[in-house]
Amino acid sequence: MYMFGELLAQKLNLPFIISLQFSFGSAMERLCGQLPAPPSYVPGATLGYKDEMDFLQRLKNVLFNILQDILFLLVAKTKWDHLYTELLGKPTTLCDTLGKADIWLIRTYWDFEYPRPLLPNFKFVGGLHCKPAKPLPKEMEAFVQSSGDDGIVVFSLGSMVKNLTKDRANTIASALGQIPQKVLWRYSGEKPDTLAPNTRLYDWIPQNDLLGHPKTKAFITHGGTNGLYEAIYHGVPMVGVPLFADQPDNLLHMKTKGAAVIVDFNKMETKDLKEALTEVITNPSYKESIMRLSRIHHDQPMKPLDQAVFWIEFVMRNKGAKHLRVEAHNLTWYQYHCLDVAAFLLSVVALVVFIFVKTCKWLFCKCCRRSSSSKSKRE
Repeated sequence: MYMFGELLAQKLNLPFIISLQFSFGSAMERLCGQLPAPPSYVPGATLGYKDEMDFLQRLKNVLFNILQDILFLLVAKTKWDHLYTELLGKPTTLCDTLGKADIWLIRTYWDFEYPRPLLPNFKFVGGLHCKPAKPLPKEMEAFVQSSGDDGIVVFSLGSMVKNLTKDRANTIASALGQIPQKVLWRYSGEKPDTLAPNTRLYDWIPQNDLLGHPKTKAFITHGGTNGLYEAIYHGVPMVGVPLFADQPDNLLHMKTKGAAVIVDFNKMETKDLKEALTEVITNPSYKESIMRLSRIHHDQPMKPLDQAVFWIEFVMRNKGAKHLRVEAHNLTWYQYHCLDVAAFLLSVVALVVFIFVKTCKWLFCKCCRRSSSSKSKRE
């Protein structure tokens, strides 16, 4: 998230690895990592599209990528160039430096991503933090067991959101009070006036352990990648309440894969959240979809954490992994898109057409002169 580690690596002449949580389609992977992103079926991050796009969406996707690339390159150049020059003793840019990474560890996987091209130095490690559930604290386990056959709902908007406005908190608490499940809500704000007996507030919850509990029926989440992957790992369908950054795009992936329902945080009313929870819990298709994603996640030759460890140690053993780095890093933008080749071919075609037209014109004029000459002789 903050770019400085690669400066230290370059200053010390050491290989380095980038670990990213953001989903594919962002300017950083495309421009700095040279990851192919055909706009016809790779939607731009945060744009809110699936990989199946109609003409208008593809048009918007192309324009979005162009604008994103221009803004990203401008910011990377003006914000970082002076600092890079001062530390490294030579001019460079953010993308030039990030592009020297030996391995990119991407914290997603095909259970989350849409199919798309991948480079040999991009490695999936999505869910590397996930692990089997451990027993809950006794008091929390007693509350969970008191839910009976109805089960529980786990609710967390992440570590960055500790409280809400009174109006939003009351709207949410009222909805939670209308479902038969018990609810464990991570919330540090003022106790809502509409809080029902079936809902308990906690400053902190063992989220992974709760999602792995057999009584858990649904997970209300803001769509952060860590919580999302814990839900995939344990097979828990989601009600998404995205707030900012990559969260709407993350939850759109889950919605299109049939594992989540999304509600608008700013516009939702009590009935909206209640209906979303009821739909996810009572409609078996959501559980079936998330279990399918969970099986995909677990069906890998190596666990994500082992994958990450392997490639880190691979880079250490081999003092880098430059043999996996594509030549695209050394090409200019017009070479990458073969615009110089296209210009040459167009020039050749134009020259051939020019010669052909001139030849035809010369032959035509010659024929006309012969015809005129023959006519004059006959007269």
